Amino acid sequence: MAEDRAGVVVYWRPGCPYCMNLRLQLRFSKLEYTEVNIWRDPEAAAFVRSVADGNETVPTVTVAGKAMVNPSRRQVMDAVRAQAPGPGA
Repeated sequence: MAEDRAGVVVYWRPGCPYCMNLRLQLRFSKLEYTEVNIWRDPEAAAFVRSVADGNETVPTVTVAGKAMVNPSRRQVMDAVRAQAPGPGA
């Protein structure tokens, strides 16, 4: 299930400018993360709806299982440092 994905997971969908921006910013960091296209993964889409008041609001990012809806790069990196310290944080 989508909720069981470990580490940092970025849920996104094609055509989303906010997703494109965050994904580009994260690619320039040393952070290791997994990207999940919610249009290709129904369980991931359901997970995003469960944490975004029934909406498929992306990007949604989980860090050590804690979800953030439409976070900034800084919020993601702060969460990584707080929740999952280690390489790339």
